[in-house]
Amino acid sequence: MAAAGPGLYTEIGKKARDFLCCFNAFMLDFLINFTGYAVDAITAASTRKNEAIFSEIQSQLKHENVTVDVKATSESNVTATFTVHELGTPGLKAILCIPFPYQKSAKAELQYLHHHVGVAASVGLNANPVVNLSSVFGTKTVAVGADASFDTSSGELTKYNAGLSYTTDDFVAAATLNNKGDSLAASYYHLVNSTTAVGGELTHSFSSNENTLTFGSQHALDPLTTVKARFNNNGMASALIQHEWRPKSLVTISTEVDTKAIEKSSKVGLSLVLKP
Repeated sequence: MAAAGPGLYTEIGKKARDFLCCFNAFMLDFLINFTGYAVDAITAASTRKNEAIFSEIQSQLKHENVTVDVKATSESNVTATFTVHELGTPGLKAILCIPFPYQKSAKAELQYLHHHVGVAASVGLNANPVVNLSSVFGTKTVAVGADASFDTSSGELTKYNAGLSYTTDDFVAAATLNNKGDSLAASYYHLVNSTTAVGGELTHSFSSNENTLTFGSQHALDPLTTVKARFNNNGMASALIQHEWRPKSLVTISTEVDTKAIEKSSKVGLSLVLKP
């Protein structure tokens, strides 16, 4: 249903954001994913950032139209997410997220996807919840939507955004008005050919009158090796090379440097993903 319709509001501009953000510089990542008995998938990950090491383990269990995801972190936080697909009617999904120990971040959400509409509504599970509502109208090619949050404790809108997108098989363009109308972002992603893609994003802040321009490119050296680069007008440059040394198992080396302060040490990251 989602593939034939406009999707949810979070998907507006997501293609370019994902293309430009995932460089994992200055971190050491280690991830293992395997299938266990009675559990559909277990994922263990460890990230070293500066001098701190963060670890987490996730497990997923599926039964008919119900999925249960449990994530535990090295900071003694556990989050359980229950998802019911096709709840009573095609395209309707219910999600319940509960952290342990119980916190104000617990919430319940409903999502509905149709050929010409995508709606998501969530509410916090506490005495003074934040209510979020987003909707998208259109088709798989052209879509327009809005996203808003209301804080019942203060009686104020804490967020209201709007966006539109244009999508084809090899090109995605989007424009969003964010931060209560204070910032405007325009982005694009273009699949030039089977091995090369480019993307960019321009953001403008009305309050500070500042612009940020980010441009990125990606090229497949061969079916198993990909190089990727990103640069913005603030002088930050990033690059990575990723190799699939066995099916679904990846090793990635990334780097980031501030070209306006070249005397500073560049940041280097390593990511290893193992999926037996």
